[in-house]
Amino acid sequence: MNNPAERLLVSQNQTGIDGYIRIANGRPSPAGGASETEISTLYVQPRHHGKGIGRNLLVSGLRLCRSNGWDAPWLTTNSENTGAIAFYCRNGFEKAGLTSFRIQDAQYPNDVLQYRGS
Repeated sequence: MNNPAERLLVSQNQTGIDGYIRIANGRPSPAGGASETEISTLYVQPRHHGKGIGRNLLVSGLRLCRSNGWDAPWLTTNSENTGAIAFYCRNGFEKAGLTSFRIQDAQYPNDVLQYRGS
């Protein structure tokens, strides 16, 4: 995390980490557009789902983007992950295109989502 164009925000409690968000600047969206700010990971441990941690991390990440003068972020998520897509759309993201995630010889469709504001 020595790269000034990357940030990691962590949510923790008394017993450990609840989740985190990782944001990187200087990464063009595979869907095109002007944004070069990617939310590369937003993860909340399953036992903490439904507690608002993901939303709080996302809001903090968006605030961090603004305070650094970075573009409104984009992200990708598996096209079959309807729960994640709905979460992001409820929080100001819109579908901006498609890409694929490759694991060895297999490709998996991913939606590209762009933050437009809430």
